[in-house]
Amino acid sequence: MLESRIERLFEQGDAASRTEARAVVAELRDALSAGVVRAAQPDDSSPWGWRVNAWVKRGILLAFRFGETIEVAPSPLPFFDKDTLPLKPLNAASGVRIVPGGSSIRDGAYTGRGVICMPPMYINIGAWVGDESLIDSHALVGSCAQVGSRVHVSAGAQIGGVLEPVGALPVIIEDDVLIGGNCGVYEGAVVKRRAVLASGTILTASTPLYDITNGTIVKANPGEPLVVPEGAVVVPGSRRIRSESAPDWELSVATPIIVKYRDGKTSARTALEEWIR
Repeated sequence: MLESRIERLFEQGDAASRTEARAVVAELRDALSAGVVRAAQPDDSSPWGWRVNAWVKRGILLAFRFGETIEVAPSPLPFFDKDTLPLKPLNAASGVRIVPGGSSIRDGAYTGRGVICMPPMYINIGAWVGDESLIDSHALVGSCAQVGSRVHVSAGAQIGGVLEPVGALPVIIEDDVLIGGNCGVYEGAVVKRRAVLASGTILTASTPLYDITNGTIVKANPGEPLVVPEGAVVVPGSRRIRSESAPDWELSVATPIIVKYRDGKTSARTALEEWIR
């Protein structure tokens, strides 16, 4: 079984068989690319609806440990990377639209039918991008990040990757989410379906999220992800610092704010992107 082989090789460390480790990594890449294995998957028994498959992350780490750095592309613009982490082989039959201009997808990333990649963007190994999602210019989908179907990751947005610690939940973006330009979602945050992040919103597991609609503060417990509620419309904001010298200096810190929950008007605006498909 792939999982048990990866766990055994990972535990052996540098003493593991190099030949076997490289073969297992190639098998893992194929399974990830086909979508039959995921770094994290839906789980109704979890408080936030997802569970991490730590063994997948360990397999990816084996690729780094036992790969050799080679020349990926010839001069005059050479690239050098691990031979265990090649680019994803795609063709027109894959159903993925990659617009010319310098985008890259590593093998071991899953891209569903109808995914659109605007240049330049990058999808790292272990990531999952669901059907009909749009990864816009200068956007990043980090290692093991999970992006659902019909998601728009706008220009300059960063969906952070989490390889270590291996047990940490990667960033999760569920179906029908709009990620605005220059947003950053990091450290295992979970954005539930149909949420909207306005341009410039930054979310991490340690970020308190102020819900002015319900008069509550959404926080993550230690070791758990920040969970953005379903349909929440989140904008960047700020709050005053009241401690020490901060009031005298009139200082504030950035904080995300839930200003409303998605309604017909919000959905009508996000539906405009259908015209570019």
